[in-house]
Amino acid sequence: MERKIAIVTGASRGIGRATAIRLAQSFGGVAIAARDAEKLKTTAKDVSAAGAESLDVCVDLREPDAAGTVVEMTLEKFGRIDAVVNIAGAVPQIDILDMTDEQWDDGFALKLHGARRLAIRAWDSLKATRGSVIFTSGNSAQAPKSGFAAVATVNAAIVAMAKAFADRGIGDGVRVNSVLPGAVLTDRRRSYMEKYAAAHQMTVEEALEKFPDQAGITRYGKPEDIAELMAFILSPAAEWLTGAALRMDGGEVKGL
Repeated sequence: MERKIAIVTGASRGIGRATAIRLAQSFGGVAIAARDAEKLKTTAKDVSAAGAESLDVCVDLREPDAAGTVVEMTLEKFGRIDAVVNIAGAVPQIDILDMTDEQWDDGFALKLHGARRLAIRAWDSLKATRGSVIFTSGNSAQAPKSGFAAVATVNAAIVAMAKAFADRGIGDGVRVNSVLPGAVLTDRRRSYMEKYAAAHQMTVEEALEKFPDQAGITRYGKPEDIAELMAFILSPAAEWLTGAALRMDGGEVKGL
């Protein structure tokens, strides 16, 4: 039986790193992609320690040719692709009245277009293995706010794009879903809370402690929470799951 191979982007930190390590338990090989070469090497060591062969690919997925590089290197090393998990993408949290055209464009360049190109480049390989694609969005797609305008817009576009890929995938034998995380305590979230604390004359720890109550959740999410959801979506137990937008946010979004 051939071992299965996954590609995980944004794997140098946070949810991407946790997902790559978790998938090492169920995949024989994990190709990881990110821009930070040193942190990527650390993740690669942890993937290997978790039981899978690793391949680290240092690329900037905003570049049009980067997706092809990731797919080609993965196929060269492993010979197949069974899953593509798109996690890379940081969108600036700036008030909608202050966003420049360049900031809007940059927000779409990595998280939406980088993921789109990677799915397309891997599609033939995924058809051959009857594989899966996951696009990572965020719960702001369903609850936009003025300070998160670009985040929410890009995330909503990702959900719509994933649905379109899923529709194509029904005929091609490729499952496609999107995941919408909420307030996961990553380095990026901590950085945001540092700015929030400074603006409200409080310590970072005070801001971190207050947020769950303000958001109506019991605690922050952990990267490992989302990684477990990713692993389930890619497992045989979820073989009838496609075209879904799965929100995991501790109940933060109160609407349907």
